[in-house]
Amino acid sequence: MVYGAAIWPATLECGDLSLRPIRYRDRHEWMAVRRRNARWLEPWEASNPAPGGYLPAFSEMVRSLKHQARMAMALPWIITELQQGQPKPALIGQLTVSSITWGSAMSATLGYWVDQACAGRGIAPTAVAMATDHCFQTLGLHRMEINIRPENRASLRVVEKLGFRDEGLRPRYLHINGAWADHRSFALTAEEVPGGLLARWLEHGDVGLTP
Repeated sequence: MVYGAAIWPATLECGDLSLRPIRYRDRHEWMAVRRRNARWLEPWEASNPAPGGYLPAFSEMVRSLKHQARMAMALPWIITELQQGQPKPALIGQLTVSSITWGSAMSATLGYWVDQACAGRGIAPTAVAMATDHCFQTLGLHRMEINIRPENRASLRVVEKLGFRDEGLRPRYLHINGAWADHRSFALTAEEVPGGLLARWLEHGDVGLTP
């Protein structure tokens, strides 16, 4: 049995980029970034198919994620970047490793979003690589999965750059932006990146991050 205290909290860093645990006091900054990116994120937003379509408020979301982390079921991170001329790192996105399964599967699913203003600089691939390496090398997980809408070209480029395998289409897999939507599933196993995914990405990728 793996307990939450053994895997969480955890903070990961690569240059000016970091993944740190989400906090209640992130509310104002998180909501400001989300409002600014509403049109950018709306087509890919998870929705609730139940009557009324209720989605949790920020505090409820954080409470649920923290509980999942304590139960060793999730790793809820905020993506931050130390930007030039700023006294503290800016919140520029969110990355959550969820559906962690131990035992014979040793697998997880990863999801993320990034501020549109930071798109195209290698931030999403770097964050995904950091999280995947942590899961493989520190937690001992074996398989990471990412599910993406076929129309989401930006996210498809992320998994393409990182070398995730396309495992095919999942019809009507998740409820997105008010409807059941098809997704393509991509996966990577630990054996495929023996030297680490981040190292491979930094060596071969076009990364515009401050070292």
